[in-house]
Amino acid sequence: MPADAADAAADPMKNLITDEAGIAQIARTSHRVAVLGMKTEAQAEQAAFYVPRYLAEAGVDVVPVPVYYPEVTEILGRKVYRKLVDVPGELDLVDVFRRPADIDAHVDDLIAKKPKAVWFQSGIVNDRAAMLLAAAGIKVVQDRCLMVDHRRYSRR
Repeated sequence: MPADAADAAADPMKNLITDEAGIAQIARTSHRVAVLGMKTEAQAEQAAFYVPRYLAEAGVDVVPVPVYYPEVTEILGRKVYRKLVDVPGELDLVDVFRRPADIDAHVDDLIAKKPKAVWFQSGIVNDRAAMLLAAAGIKVVQDRCLMVDHRRYSRR
């Protein structure tokens, strides 16, 4: 186990990322991002659609995981998955667009999928879920806009 992983396992608080260097690292290295709670093209004015659209246009492999819209099979021309564990392959990041109280229902799915990091969008804070994810070895960012931070850090 690498030293960083061993440190995080011994102290899950190290997986709660609040420093700019940690934010920058996640923003720069997240090339495959599942978007939990993604909206469809019909809701193009909502952040849960335009943030992942920005990421896709910036070259990120975006994987839609909407919570609603059972009839939708594609968003942004990409196949939709209903659960994170159903997404094939590894994920660098799960970008979460869910109300704070609704995140608890996804914690087991997030832990089972084991992305490198989970990002709660601006205005979304769930300390309980964040601690559970951090204890499982997953880095967690809360209350930040991935689009803003990606723009800020991906060009450096």
